[in-house]
Formats: sequence, C-alpha cells, structure tokens
Amino acid sequence: MIREPKIKGPMKITTRGDIIKRLVFATIAAVILTASAIAQEVVDKTVAVVSDSARSELVTYSDLKWQLALQPGPQLENPTSDDLKQALQILINQRIVALEAQRLPRTAPTEKAIAEKIAEIMSHFPSMAVFEARLRQVGFDSVKDDNFERLMSQRVAIEQYIEFRFGSFVVITPEEESKYYRDIFMPDFRRRSPGVVVPSLEEKRVDIHQILTDEKEAANIDTFLEEAKRRVRVEILIEV
Repeated sequence: MIREPKIKGPMKITTRGDIIKRLVFATIAAVILTASAIAQEVVDKTVAVVSDSARSELVTYSDLKWQLALQPGPQLENPTSDDLKQALQILINQRIVALEAQRLPRTAPTEKAIAEKIAEIMSHFPSMAVFEARLRQVGFDSVKDDNFERLMSQRVAIEQYIEFRFGSFVVITPEEESKYYRDIFMPDFRRRSPGVVVPSLEEKRVDIHQILTDEKEAANIDTFLEEAKRRVRVEILIEV
C-alpha cells in the first residue's frame, strides 16, 4: 500500500493513511467493477458518472454498499444519508484517479499485494467471521470470492498508482524535520505528557520524516483532484 489514498470534505486529506482510508478504505481504497460483474442482492442503480474525453466510470448503488461494507462502522441494511454521501465522495475521487491511472499502464498487482490489502482491511474488524458476514450482506461469498479478490486487485492498483504518482518524488529536508520537531512535536508532547523528558530529534526523526512525507503527498493529491475536476465531468444522477 500504500498506506491507504486522501480527499476533501469527506475529501479532506491530511495523511497518506487517510488517503488509503478514504480513497481506498476507507484508501483507499477503489471500487471499479461494473454492476454486471457481481451477483447482487439489491436492485442496482447508477448513482453517478465520472468521465473524461475518452472514458467513463460509473458509481452504482452497489458500489456504495461495497464501500460501506469495508468499514466497520456504517450499517448496511439501512445506511444513513451521511454514510452514503461520504461513500459517494470517496468513490468519485477514486474514479477520477482511475481515469488518470489508465493513461499509464502498469503491472497488475501480485497475489501477495492483494492478500496484504485484504488482511489490512480485516484488521479493522473483530474477526474474519465478522468481516465475511458483512461481505455476504453485499453479495460476496467470502474473502476468497473471485469478485471480491478482483475488487481488491483494482483497489491495490489504484493505491500503487497513487504511491508512484504522488509519493515517489516527495523530498523532506533536515531543516523541515527540525522545524516540525521544534514547532509542533515538542509543544504537543509537553502538553500531553507534562514532566516527562521529551525524546530527542534523532529519536523521533524517522517518525517525523514519515509525517511530513504523508502531509506533502496529501497536499499533492488534493492539488491533483482540484485540477482534475476542471477537466473531468462528474454527473450525479441520484441523490443519496
């Protein structure tokens, strides 16, 4: 993973982990299967269409339910309007990234990468049985369901593209690490742990470097999405 892709409102991205929790998992994670690809327990409806000059990506009601199924909180039988709207925003942003990713063909995700993504998502649930029961509510048989694995493969592919497109060229300088340590880490640590010796910059440098990397990557993704929305058409067909 990327750790899981970021986005605003519900799309506001602050860390690469958020990206992956919101674009995909949230990360996401991306649902690009069409409605005909999976047997479903609900009558499907196209909720939105995201298109550029050459291609279109659909967001169906089933896509929204699949997205919600990957999160431990939202109810699936009668999802709230807020949960559906957040899922829709996540999926619209995923579709925008998917359209861009198709311009640059890449190697398909490995079985190992797909298995790691599934394990990562399952870690947010009490057990595999609980997670698989949730999957069955939205039409999948289990984590071994071919269609579910295909869904995860597409999610991993988008996350790998995000890592390549937005994370590979981020540069963090020692000066930025020192500034973050002095201006943010130290005051926050002292506020949370009064009387405790503050760890040195060297002790926290790796963590600080990752935080700053995530923030820059998130900012790059935000900028990309804002620019993409000026050249991509997003049509909402059904209010959720």
